[in-house]
Amino acid sequence: MLLGDADFAWADGLRRTHFPPERNVLRAHLTLFHHLPPSSEGELLGRLRAAAHEAPPPAMIDGLMSLGYGVAYRVRSDALCQIRADIAEAFAAMLIPQDQAVWRPHITIQNKAKPAIARALLAALSAEFKPRPLVIAGLAAWHYRGGPWSPIAAYRFGGGRAMKVPPPLIAS
Repeated sequence: MLLGDADFAWADGLRRTHFPPERNVLRAHLTLFHHLPPSSEGELLGRLRAAAHEAPPPAMIDGLMSLGYGVAYRVRSDALCQIRADIAEAFAAMLIPQDQAVWRPHITIQNKAKPAIARALLAALSAEFKPRPLVIAGLAAWHYRGGPWSPIAAYRFGGGRAMKVPPPLIAS
């Protein structure tokens, strides 16, 4: 999912600050699925485009969550959960175990850190946390090519218009 510009800048800034730099290869994002087979691309893009015809789904950042070796902001949105459930149902036979599990929408801002560092960040961010709305701008898909990611397509909510796919990788 593509975040609104201001929310993306905020989340990506936190990710750049708190993610171990040598491990931070992706920009801030919200993942719907970790892996769908390339053979599903045509149907997936059709479903993303159709879902993006709707108004942007209301969403909230409603808390923080520990990832053990990192920290993420928990995202709450019934509309996003429904979009994901509809796509998951269509591709049920193709989902890997990670994508068959209950979806916990979140934006990771730290991962692969030492547990003590992750606990300290969780405590610091929790002390100042206030729920806030989150703008979801669109839906996108990428190919993972064993290291590099390449964009496939992106669709803006509120009409399903194609939009430029932002680079998923941190520029070196």
